[in-house]
Amino acid sequence: MSKNNNLKFWTYLLTPPINLIYAKLTKQGAKQGTRGQVYCPLVRLSVDAWDGVLYNCFRMMIYGGHCMENDRKIAVLIDADNVSDKYIKYIFDEISNHGTPTYKRIYGDWTKPQLASWKLVLLNYSITPIQQYSYTTGKNATDSALIIDAMDILYSKNVDGFCIVSSDSDFTRLAARLREAGMYVVGMGEKKTPTPFISACEKFKYLEVLAAIPATSEESNADARVEKPEAPQEGMASINELIESIKVIVTETSDDDGWAFLGEVGKKLNKRYPDFDTRNYGHAKLTPLISSFKQFEIQSRKSNRPHITHKYIRNKGEKGF
Repeated sequence: MSKNNNLKFWTYLLTPPINLIYAKLTKQGAKQGTRGQVYCPLVRLSVDAWDGVLYNCFRMMIYGGHCMENDRKIAVLIDADNVSDKYIKYIFDEISNHGTPTYKRIYGDWTKPQLASWKLVLLNYSITPIQQYSYTTGKNATDSALIIDAMDILYSKNVDGFCIVSSDSDFTRLAARLREAGMYVVGMGEKKTPTPFISACEKFKYLEVLAAIPATSEESNADARVEKPEAPQEGMASINELIESIKVIVTETSDDDGWAFLGEVGKKLNKRYPDFDTRNYGHAKLTPLISSFKQFEIQSRKSNRPHITHKYIRNKGEKGF
């Protein structure tokens, strides 16, 4: 049974009896059959907070304490034949948003003069170069070495995910196999990357887009814009396709008044389009991107935490029932 299935199993099994205990602790929950707030000397939790506590406790039990996405241990495997050394900083900056790189390996025939520019980069980022000679002309032995290492790392059970950096479609089956094993798989490559490899990854990032992100804090606010592509590349959803997908997602996940939580819409977009990234469309965040479309309304709602608001989206013209 995979970790995700274990999490669902224990959540299903243990939530009812724990909630009975919770009802005993509520002020009127035991009498009225409703859950209010826990009143005890140390903690006072709302219903939503209590559900969050249960879920995170189960996550810690199943994942051995790793309950945050950024706690993922990620093996970073780079195909030097298909990636330029100028992107290395942006690669590791992006990886830090997904987890902690534990394995850092790069594959190539280091006797070739065209790979000489990698030397200083490898030292600065503590990347282990893996030498792979080209045994025959026209055959890429580097890909095979990377695939074999990836499977060895998978069976070692020392990582939670993989980042495969390449623009080569030869790693499509590898990405699919790693996901079958329950691994989190991020792909990175140039915009020439074939669609099958992009689709095989859980998420895919374009290196040109990562390199175009503003570095200053002043440019990094919620309304920041990045270099906007002239036209969608192969594998990237067009603006019209994106808008139609958002409309469908909002309709499927909205409440009776037509409002859907924007965070959930973003998650579903990532599942439909592994290469979805607001930066692909010239915006640093999801809210500014949605605001640039005239087909949607956005509403801000205050949360229980000060200075934190939740964003909701509705298709224009839908007023609910």
